[in-house]
Amino acid sequence: MLGAAGAVALGLAAFFTAVPADSQSGSVVNIYSYREPVLIDPLLKAFTAKTGIKTKVIFAKAGLTERMAAEGQNSPADVLLTVDIGRLAEAKSKGVSQPLTSKALTESIPAAYRDPDGHWFGVSMRARVIYASKERVKQTAISYEDLADPKWKGKICSRSAQHTYNLGLIASIIAHMGEAKAEAWLRGFKANLARKPAGGDREQVRDVFAGRCDIAIGNTYYMAAMQRNKKNPEQQKWAAAVRIIFPNVTGRGTHVNLSGMVLAKYAPHKAAAIKLMEFLA
Repeated sequence: MLGAAGAVALGLAAFFTAVPADSQSGSVVNIYSYREPVLIDPLLKAFTAKTGIKTKVIFAKAGLTERMAAEGQNSPADVLLTVDIGRLAEAKSKGVSQPLTSKALTESIPAAYRDPDGHWFGVSMRARVIYASKERVKQTAISYEDLADPKWKGKICSRSAQHTYNLGLIASIIAHMGEAKAEAWLRGFKANLARKPAGGDREQVRDVFAGRCDIAIGNTYYMAAMQRNKKNPEQQKWAAAVRIIFPNVTGRGTHVNLSGMVLAKYAPHKAAAIKLMEFLA
């Protein structure tokens, strides 16, 4: 009977046996991605068309950094794509990234949006906004602080506070308000929820449309995704029922999160990986 080490060894052997021949050369980039394939596929196709370098994507909502750490020097990952800055910092702190010096990257990406040591680079930002019912919410300005006001009791929908999108928002609240006031804000916000947090950002907008709540928190790009969704046309109705309000625009500004990329510590196709990163910048 195989022990744990033997099972892992066989698993790795099977993986590498299954990798096409071009994956062993510089004509491919292996990508571990927290970003959904449908969102990055057009960019990857454009990259292949321009360079001739193929891409192979492994997508997961969680655990990729841990996977890279467990794989160590045997990891096939060349590039890690993340959906938020927390994942970028995690990759560096867990030692699965390597520093990269690239003139193309430093010229394309402002210093505020890349690691000073070159371990990660931001590629896009998304704002955490408020989706408000056009029918039931008449005010045009709402701050994050307002979400704890009792006047919104039973009128707010949100996905889990443990999700990385909301963790980023909570971190910004702590940074701006301090821990004590942020804790009080969280208690007030929780008291105003219309239901137990569930689903993703689109489901929050769905529930505003259905009248279960009047406002919801979500990322900006979901509006366009719903408006253009021909596969699930009911989402177009959800989007039509709400408008986006950017919180705190007259003060500290609306919270944004940063998605980015990391050059894997043991990238087997480093040169091709750097070409992809420079293409995405």
